Amino acid sequence: MAEVTAAAASTAEATGKRAWIDALLDRIEPPPLASWAYALRIWLAMMLALYAGFWLQLESASSAAVTVAILAQPRRGQALSKAAYRFLGTLVGFAVAILFTALFGQDRVEMLVAFATWMGLCVFVANYLQGTKAYGAMLSGYTVAIIAINNIDAPQSVFESGIGRVAAIMLGIVSITFINDALGAPSVFPDLRAGMGKAREAVRAFVRRAVRDGDPGPEDAADAMRLAAAPRDAIGVVATEFHDGANRAAGARSAVAALFASVAAARSFALAVARSGDPDDLRGRVVAGLDGDRDALPDLVARLDALAASGTADPDAVLLHRRAIDILRQDLLAEDGIAALETGRDPVRDMRLPVHRDFPDALRNAARVVITVAIGAALFVLSGWPATSAALLQVSAFAALASINPNPIGFATGALWGMPLAAVCAGVVEFILLDGGQGFPLLAIAMAPVIVTACLLSLRPATASLGFILLVFFPVVLSPANPQPYNPESYINASVLFCVAGLILFLVIRIVLPTTDAQRRRWSLRAARADVIEALSGEPQEADERVNLDADRVVQFAGWAGTAGAVRRASLRHAFALAALDTAAAGAQAGLNRLAGTAAYDDAVRQARSALRRAEAGPLREAGAALLAAARDTPAESRRIATRVVADLASASYVVEGQGRVLRRLDLWGTR
Repeated sequence: MAEVTAAAASTAEATGKRAWIDALLDRIEPPPLASWAYALRIWLAMMLALYAGFWLQLESASSAAVTVAILAQPRRGQALSKAAYRFLGTLVGFAVAILFTALFGQDRVEMLVAFATWMGLCVFVANYLQGTKAYGAMLSGYTVAIIAINNIDAPQSVFESGIGRVAAIMLGIVSITFINDALGAPSVFPDLRAGMGKAREAVRAFVRRAVRDGDPGPEDAADAMRLAAAPRDAIGVVATEFHDGANRAAGARSAVAALFASVAAARSFALAVARSGDPDDLRGRVVAGLDGDRDALPDLVARLDALAASGTADPDAVLLHRRAIDILRQDLLAEDGIAALETGRDPVRDMRLPVHRDFPDALRNAARVVITVAIGAALFVLSGWPATSAALLQVSAFAALASINPNPIGFATGALWGMPLAAVCAGVVEFILLDGGQGFPLLAIAMAPVIVTACLLSLRPATASLGFILLVFFPVVLSPANPQPYNPESYINASVLFCVAGLILFLVIRIVLPTTDAQRRRWSLRAARADVIEALSGEPQEADERVNLDADRVVQFAGWAGTAGAVRRASLRHAFALAALDTAAAGAQAGLNRLAGTAAYDDAVRQARSALRRAEAGPLREAGAALLAAARDTPAESRRIATRVVADLASASYVVEGQGRVLRRLDLWGTR
């Protein structure tokens, strides 16, 4: 009996082990062919840059290979866009390095203070930019460390070092561009087109639900807007991939703006229907228009014109008609923008897509970089490290790269583990695989496994930071030269330096001025409050761009508002309320500015501006009624402007009425 029990236990254990192994094997998926092709392109480009650097006898040929590693992107346009801003950022940094050397070349303390201040300024500016523009601004900061701080004991070498760096970067850019073109690197356009199509379908589905069944709620609205915002990073890239790329990018921007406006108009329409009903069956006309009825939009415009001219209109009816028109008009603009993206023709409009950034967040990021540089400089100087300049260079580079990363803690963790891995790989390649050899083919073959592995890791979200660090800093630690020096002491010093720099970054990111989602929510609401007050007071503004800015703020806010539950819904509802009030007030002020020169509207315009400043529901609707009365006998064009203002005033009154408690808590009626 005991033997049977033991055999059964052994069988169960073996079955459990096999199940565990099978589960592990199921999770391991081989990289797709496109990933291997990307890794091959990057390896070839790095080897081409390295070989050309040796042939041209550049002072630091490895910098050309490092440039390729930094510019490594799976799409051709992404690499071109990043290359352009890398070159511009390097030129700016080169000029500042020469200036700092001329001003502070005789005083190390002043030089370090000037450099830390410059780094903080560059990071602050980078936080207000997006994508490769942010990278270029950040790069102009630590380029000063590469050129000036690295030569702090030899200021006479700064100009020569800067010229060498510019040459190496140009060589790296040419190499990766040539390889991408020769091997047919994929374009970002198919992904952008697919993303725009997916976003449009999601927004149209949201709009249909809002029109037929009522407001789907802030969470569904945030999800639809997030899909609309997702392709924005690729829009600037597509402009570099075609001769008519500027038109394609403009079309994509117009489509994204139209999708943002569609979500806002659909929620406003649903709220108006819930409050005043739908006596004219506007919902049916909107759905018909979305389903392809081209007569629906002209019919709605004619209905609104007749309503405004009849003298019997009320602000609620005007709001319903106006939002129905807005929904169909924005749908046509989205269709036109996507068609321009696909064909390269001129879109009917070109829109900016401003990005919301909070001043306190940008300031904290800049301060963190300055503190990181100060801590690194103090530690290295006090330790008497002979390579203090090089160590400070790496700390500043790590801090700058982390400052523009969407997940700085994840990047710091990748640096913490990636630097020892890069050092180990460089040691294995230099002292085991090469082992004193000087042939370039042997060097290329020895570097291939590490480069390919790093590229594959960088394509996986979970290991992207680790792969990036390995790809960039493996050639930095290896520092291939012609001839290769094979100096163990230099290798150990460099390895320890990079690992210490990664540790300093990891600790600083986690300890110094950490930023929580609660802080970001508070800053975002504070910025939204300031914008609403500005709109209500009549400050000059672009109403259309205000819609896009509010949408971007809401999309960011949704990412900070937690994962689920009533608290998240309430937070999103407040954020959407502020965005709706801001958009309505800005639109009303823009329309009032256009009506202000017409004598028939003078009294109504003054009443409307006063109502906006007071931000009270009753006066807002009364001002809308006064505008409708004044518009009855005016030309059709000015009457249409008036109906837009009336709709915005009515929409603002709904927000004030429904979210008054929240607005009071935000002190919206404070000193203005």
